[in-house]
Amino acid sequence: MPIRPARRLLGTLVTTAALLALPAQADSKGDTQQLPLEELRAFAEVLDRIRSAYVEPVDDRTLLENAIQGMLNQLDPHSSYLNEEAYRNLQEATSGEFGGIGLEVDHDDGLVRVVAPMDGTPAERAGLRPGDLIVRIDDRPVREMTLDEAVNAMRGEVGTVVELNVRRSGSAELEELSLTRARIEVPSITSSMLEPGFGYIRIAQFQNRTGDDLPRVLDSLREEASGTLHGLILDLRNNPGGVLQASVAVADAFLESGRIVYTRGRLASAQVSYSASGRDIAPDVPLVVLINEGSASAAEIVAGALQDHRRALVLGTPSFGKGSVQTILPLSDERAIKLTTALYYTPEGRSIQAYGIVPDIRVERGDGVRRAGTSARRESDLPRHLRGNGDAPDRSDVAPPSDDHQIMEALNILRGMHLLSRRNGG
Repeated sequence: MPIRPARRLLGTLVTTAALLALPAQADSKGDTQQLPLEELRAFAEVLDRIRSAYVEPVDDRTLLENAIQGMLNQLDPHSSYLNEEAYRNLQEATSGEFGGIGLEVDHDDGLVRVVAPMDGTPAERAGLRPGDLIVRIDDRPVREMTLDEAVNAMRGEVGTVVELNVRRSGSAELEELSLTRARIEVPSITSSMLEPGFGYIRIAQFQNRTGDDLPRVLDSLREEASGTLHGLILDLRNNPGGVLQASVAVADAFLESGRIVYTRGRLASAQVSYSASGRDIAPDVPLVVLINEGSASAAEIVAGALQDHRRALVLGTPSFGKGSVQTILPLSDERAIKLTTALYYTPEGRSIQAYGIVPDIRVERGDGVRRAGTSARRESDLPRHLRGNGDAPDRSDVAPPSDDHQIMEALNILRGMHLLSRRNGG
């Protein structure tokens, strides 16, 4: 489940048995769909004519894999076929360590769009930002590649160089960048003390170990604050998502009770609900969550859950809107398909898909008010995106954009909450 590209970070693997069960549960009414014989005859005829008449010989495996790939790519931006290399890359990304430049990407009208650079990676150091479009990779036009091929082209041996032609967000000019590939070891969580009593936690992506790391990080901040935290900032900006269970664990850490997230799909296995275990590890600590257009999927689950439960103020700009669940269905030990099987909903029943999370307080990162027409692309801008199954979020009363830096604005809010608590005897 799911997470990222076309998002590159996915969660739980399911068994081949789940794939075999799909035709028997073909629609929500339980009716078994008959195979379309005429279309299958047409497919077989096209396959035969390509084999016999195409200008160059093409082996059957390539033709069939291309057909599977095309079938999945036309469903939505996040369903795809994973060949051996792509399947291996996915497993590496979920573990939090791989070789490359450190980008989370999506398809965008034939190009590759940057969703978010990962912290501390060559991509971040090169200044790549959400919304940038990658046009060429090592002199090969991206339009000639599938998304998986583009991702694989940017990965490679540590120390080698990859050349990118990039169209910056909001600009028509192309910029040439040379990035040296590195071993990408994305830390699960980083933290610091902004000032006495006020902590900062940054989650760059949700990995298998994130839920276990969070309590240790929080204990470290408490120790640095001599036992008492007056406020905490949870930074999920440019967090592309990751493992679903990790996001549930993070939200659970700040909630005493209630639902965290639930999913709805056509299969019985897609009807899943996650609830808090009653182990809020910071029950008296005010919390501000930072999001932006690069916050997607698992990051949106955490922000939406804490927002709905009034456990945190959400500050920043609207999130990406990646509210669909991708399930990895192995076809063999080496190949799999990534299929969208459900949609995420916040505890109050808001669909994340194509809507995203709207912050309680809207603050730009530091460039002032963003002018109309220059906002970064989000899930709802992607071709063939799935529409959210619900009404648009009822959060039209958010504050107008501010020139204040997001972290400083969040810190000011926490200072005010602490001062008010002291005056009230809290």
